[in-house]
Amino acid sequence: MAHNEFFTLAPALAADQTLSPTLAINQRVKELWAAGEQVYHLGFGESRFPVHPKIRAALIAHADAKSYLSSLGIPELRAAVADFYTKRMGVEATPDRVIVAPGSKPLLYAFQMALAGDTILPTPSWVSYAPQARLLNRSVLRIPASPADEHRLTADALRQTLAQSSEKQHILILNSPSNPTGQMLAPELLAEIAEVCRATHTLVLSDEIYALTAHGHQPHVSMAHFYPEGTVVLGGLSKHLSLGGWRLGVAIVPPGAAGQQLLAAVNKIGGEIWSCVSAPVQYAALAAYADDPEILAYIAECTRLHAARTQHLWRGLCELDIPCARPDGGFYLYPSFDGWRGALAGAGVFTSDDLARHLLDKWRIATLPGTAFGSPPDELSLRLSSSYVDMESDAQAAALLARHRSGVDADALVRDHHPALAGALGNLRAFLASLHE
Repeated sequence: MAHNEFFTLAPALAADQTLSPTLAINQRVKELWAAGEQVYHLGFGESRFPVHPKIRAALIAHADAKSYLSSLGIPELRAAVADFYTKRMGVEATPDRVIVAPGSKPLLYAFQMALAGDTILPTPSWVSYAPQARLLNRSVLRIPASPADEHRLTADALRQTLAQSSEKQHILILNSPSNPTGQMLAPELLAEIAEVCRATHTLVLSDEIYALTAHGHQPHVSMAHFYPEGTVVLGGLSKHLSLGGWRLGVAIVPPGAAGQQLLAAVNKIGGEIWSCVSAPVQYAALAAYADDPEILAYIAECTRLHAARTQHLWRGLCELDIPCARPDGGFYLYPSFDGWRGALAGAGVFTSDDLARHLLDKWRIATLPGTAFGSPPDELSLRLSSSYVDMESDAQAAALLARHRSGVDADALVRDHHPALAGALGNLRAFLASLHE
């Protein structure tokens, strides 16, 4: 046997070894920055605000916590999470239904691993849902949607997609507010989806990681409110408290024996893969879930700034007549450039991958193509993120927060103190103008 044939990769990895698109674009932008290039980073979704002092102090205080812990999470943290979700998120939870893991991403993977059936995804949806399913050699069925109606999810489209599956059980992954569209699923729609799922033996993995970043014009309501017996609620600290690198995710399983059976299965997977979340981080997370008025006020403050920045970018797209759904939460937008299809073809742009590459190479605007989120290649949709721009360094992020606290309101802060965001919109305007030359 030839040396280069000695190792055989698993089929899923042999077919696709591409890095997560979000991680890949962030790495590419950092390389360009290191080379001295000006790049407007609308490609990566990372909340950038400073660690709250109380949470930072809690981490330092528990730096000597070094022992292995339960793979479910320490009892005090599970109780705090249950209490927080019950009081603040409207999700009736008890400590025995909570599991803590190193991020919500491994929890999503573990739940898919633990359950039988096809994975059902809206179009578009977050970049890792489908690759996780493919790594597990499970089928993925996508619910069709169109930029013509702002990629609206409907109960009828879900029903039609489920009818294509021959499996007796299904896993539907929902994300509200959504990455990549920023849209929230309305309560009326959630109620309709619950009825479809109840009738088709479909379990919902409700990724509510952005729940506490709602922009204020539409309230966040959990899927568990309408379908408690069939919904796993997932979340974590990364978005509303800017703690992505701490890797702390949580999940709440349905009540009853079936929920406990599912929890035991995921706990077994966690015990064999990640053992437990870092001990200091778990103890520090007690402060984050303590329902502390200062921390709740900080979450609200950061959310106001996320909303101001994201809504400003959305209004800028609207002024350029770029179709884009209004974001309801988080820091994402999903505009469509289908209206420029003919002119873009003249520039050699036929797919969203071509478009993202063109904007980065020629206009120094970093975005992600719609294909990364499951949209058809010839749909010229891009995902933009407001979270990194003008907060590329920790110092910049802290300075913006300090300026806001000095009395500059959120809208004025975005208008007068965001040169990179203004530059990105200026380059987008120039890009569109170039298509008419």
